[in-house]
Amino acid sequence: MSANISIPPILQIGAGALGEIAPILARLGCSNPLIVSDTVLGKIGLTGQLTALLDTAGLAHALFDGTEPEPSDACVMAGVQALRAGSPRGAFDAVIAMGGGSVIDTAKVMAVLAASGKTIREIAVPAVVAPVGLPVIAIPTTAGTGSEVTRVAVITEAANDEKLLCMGPGLVSAAAIIDFELTLGLPPRTTADTGLDALTHAIEAHVSARANPFCDQQALAAMRLIGPNLETVYTDPQNRPAREAVMLGATLAGIAFSGASVALVHGMSRPIGAHFHVPHGLSNAMLLSKVTEFSLAAAPERYAACSHAIGFADAGDDVGAAHAKLMAGLNRIVAALEVPTLAGFGIDRGRYFEMIPVMVEQALASGSPGNNPRVPTAAELAGLYEAVWG
Repeated sequence: MSANISIPPILQIGAGALGEIAPILARLGCSNPLIVSDTVLGKIGLTGQLTALLDTAGLAHALFDGTEPEPSDACVMAGVQALRAGSPRGAFDAVIAMGGGSVIDTAKVMAVLAASGKTIREIAVPAVVAPVGLPVIAIPTTAGTGSEVTRVAVITEAANDEKLLCMGPGLVSAAAIIDFELTLGLPPRTTADTGLDALTHAIEAHVSARANPFCDQQALAAMRLIGPNLETVYTDPQNRPAREAVMLGATLAGIAFSGASVALVHGMSRPIGAHFHVPHGLSNAMLLSKVTEFSLAAAPERYAACSHAIGFADAGDDVGAAHAKLMAGLNRIVAALEVPTLAGFGIDRGRYFEMIPVMVEQALASGSPGNNPRVPTAAELAGLYEAVWG
């Protein structure tokens, strides 16, 4: 089986990479970008760093900072209106997305909808998003989602609290600037949640039914970078080598899952996020151990490889020992990064259990559970939702 791999044609990676924004715009033939970000990055000065570089280069720019965590269709459409309105200098010719995965997803979908006139529902899976719209330059400020290098975006349709998965080459950024220095000020909770998201991407890409040799290499490399460094960046936020390793690992994990797809953790996670407003990386972390335990026997060699790559298993461990160390290691790292249970997060128990049938339906409709080594029945999926509650 062949695999289709799509990544941004321009990748600028490393300390100080943000400083290359003006040359990258020039390579793309663009001089009047709309910056898409959020108010938090404005307050801490990151968007100011970006605009200063554009000002120095004599480039016009405007800012849309109305994005939100776990972006909704209303937020995206507000951005579409800003993009279509243009600036005093005329029509925008590029979109610069600076922020976490929610910001980058918002910007990528904005660019598609502004050009196509479609709704988010119309471009959601099973539709394939074709290339259309302005070039997007993605600048991640978290090390987690990998959205800067994927052909994927997730937007919540507010009317029914459903996270819609959008996929296709039209969601691949024209360029990505991956500068780990932008993550040095991340708070511990965000560091943990986004890092665990990236680790989940790498594991699921490697065990996915759509795994392939190219994505396997990216996934295993991502695990080798993230595994030994995630707790370090949580406890020592200014540790530059660890920050750099986790940032690169998150990008490689993004490439891996974009070409191999995610699986059951993500399929279950999206409804939890949509209905109970749990941040995406955190809901993945809440699910990771139970879903791994459910799936181990269906892909024994691949899960053993994950255990070795993360650094849980030793070279001499057989498959059984690697599995035992994988489960122990995942449980330990989730505890060390202080991931709460769903109950501990404060979700109302009655409403959660009432929503399980809806979440099962939405998870199955996403298609992601079908990529899992062990594909769950609806009843098994409901049992997993019950098992992760507390």
